[in-house]
Amino acid sequence: MTVVVALRTHLCSQSPLVFHIRHCSNSVVAAASTIEQARLHKEECHLLVINSTSKKEKVIGERKAPEWKKLDAEELGISNSMISKPTRVVLNGLKRKGYEVYLVGGCVRDLILKRIPKDFDVITSAELKQVRKAFHRCEIVGKRFPICHVHVDDVIVEVSSFSTSQLKSDGKFNGDVRKPLGCSKRDFIRWRNCLQRDFTINGLMFDPYANIVYDYMGGMADIKKTKVRTVIPANLSFVEDSGRILRAIRIAARLQFGFTRDLALSLKELSHSVLRLDKGRILLELNYMLAYGSAEASLRLMWRFGLLEILLPIQASYFVSQGFRRRDERSNMLLSLFSNLDRLVAPDRPCHTILWVCIFAFHMALVDQPQDPLVVAAFILAVHSGGSLLESVKNARRISQPYQSSFPELLEAQNPGSNNAVMLKTINFAALVKTALRNMTDGCYVSKAMAKYPKAPSSDLVFIPMALFLRVSKIFECVRRGTETRFVRRQGRRIDHESLAMGSLEEVRHVFARIVFTTVYPPNQSNENNVVNQRP
Repeated sequence: MTVVVALRTHLCSQSPLVFHIRHCSNSVVAAASTIEQARLHKEECHLLVINSTSKKEKVIGERKAPEWKKLDAEELGISNSMISKPTRVVLNGLKRKGYEVYLVGGCVRDLILKRIPKDFDVITSAELKQVRKAFHRCEIVGKRFPICHVHVDDVIVEVSSFSTSQLKSDGKFNGDVRKPLGCSKRDFIRWRNCLQRDFTINGLMFDPYANIVYDYMGGMADIKKTKVRTVIPANLSFVEDSGRILRAIRIAARLQFGFTRDLALSLKELSHSVLRLDKGRILLELNYMLAYGSAEASLRLMWRFGLLEILLPIQASYFVSQGFRRRDERSNMLLSLFSNLDRLVAPDRPCHTILWVCIFAFHMALVDQPQDPLVVAAFILAVHSGGSLLESVKNARRISQPYQSSFPELLEAQNPGSNNAVMLKTINFAALVKTALRNMTDGCYVSKAMAKYPKAPSSDLVFIPMALFLRVSKIFECVRRGTETRFVRRQGRRIDHESLAMGSLEEVRHVFARIVFTTVYPPNQSNENNVVNQRP
């Protein structure tokens, strides 16, 4: 008797391919043949015919398939109260109509880890057209992988269907996966869906009505090991979707997980394949890394695995100039800025993209032309106050807190001269920040960022669209043009996270100023009160 098992059991007995792509400029050409080889390799071993001698034990080659587990959600510490209210509305609405509904993916993982999910993904036995009929405000979006967007108040809940999850990337029905022996129809449907996931820890499915977590991919074991593992061999997974490279970095950074050996190797060898992604996709993935509370860890991991010089070569050049090694545990000003950002945002309270782009531009300007701490303080306070420059200079002079002298981006404090002289320097620095921002959108400039380091790969990737450039520019324009008309001074230090996520000009300025001020003038208990009045 034979059992047909798909490659996505992660137990393909053939040795994995290893890709060697060294320079970004040649990556598309160099990768073409290897990607085709991977496709052929995948087709050859997509179905493995295995002799089965026991119903209890399915053996592939010399390895056993992961044992399917059904876990008690209460024993894992999961309760329905941990599910967001809009998601519960969708789950209940579909359940009342007789459909099966589950939570799936990263939200289940986060609930197990007692973390706040970024969002909740619902999957159902209903067809998408049936989901659309079940809710007044619902539309089907996406062509290759259609899903439903259900609007509950001002929240969008994503709902996918088991039927559409069976589609291949070309939109055709995936009938290759056969049902193993002794497998119930419902288990088979759930298992087949989990086979399509990127990582084992995302291959968990939660039935909130039966209080059962289904683990078909060995995700719980990897959670206990704190490891990120691909469902299929990593090199094939990353060729199938190079966006998984960025997701692996993001998940490991957020959860403080490590990588399995084959995944870490494939990250390094296939890092250049991310250049095949659409620029909008790259911006989206970078925003997930930098705007949700794990920016510093994400930057460190991108540097460690050779992605920083591909996606952010200007920042990679800074790391090299600082003598940073791949596994360096030291900090620098850029990492400190993002560490302070991480303290103010979270997966359920992200910032808008313009905030972290502001941080990059500000830091680039300081690297290119280090400044007196007083000038930086005046600039920060002017941004926060909507361009009230003279008042900002006077307040900056009152700061008695020591600045962070270990950063080479900050000059040794000297006699800055008159208020007018400091104002002029502050205006000039604002112009430098604007230039740095413009350079981030210049492919020629970006391509030369690593020119001093010829052994490093080159990249001219520019992913900042003009609309984003213009929005970021408005953050700093007030310093050069003076106090804005109709400007209302912001009261209090509490962050309006909804406004921050929407990219409110005032809120982004407020949070940006707090991040920079805390980085340049790190507080401590003995002198916190000395700067409370000047602190944004």
